[in-house]
Amino acid sequence: MVAYQLSIFAENKPGRLAKITRILKEGGINMRAITISTSDEFGVINLLVDNPEGARSILEDEGLTVGMKEVVAVVIEDKPGGLDKLVQLLLDEDINIENAYGFVLESHEKAVFVVDVDQMEKTQKVLKDAGFETLDAQALSAIEPFHYMKY
Repeated sequence: MVAYQLSIFAENKPGRLAKITRILKEGGINMRAITISTSDEFGVINLLVDNPEGARSILEDEGLTVGMKEVVAVVIEDKPGGLDKLVQLLLDEDINIENAYGFVLESHEKAVFVVDVDQMEKTQKVLKDAGFETLDAQALSAIEPFHYMKY
């Protein structure tokens, strides 16, 4: 399964992220993950959302430059070595990770590592053969929030 990452190119100045979050809120789009990388004047905001096509459309309608690409959201164990198992498998298969980020689903149980790779079809086969679970946009959208205990 593949997920779709939106990459929004924006000036690195106050209010740009707020504009994007407002547009998504008004469009009923739920963000599942976000990363922001900046240089001096410009940045890239990477998003996983519950409706990638809808989000891209409304962001572009507001004049933003948006790219969309396939990524793999891999479920890994949230314990020491969980990420290493995945990364070593990709290395053994000569698959390059070009961009990545992660988040925890259940503390000490499950996490998701999102990877942008140079060989998408091969990666999907390698992960499936190795027994890794992957999530598409629909599965990411269905993730229940982690509930923290309040003291």
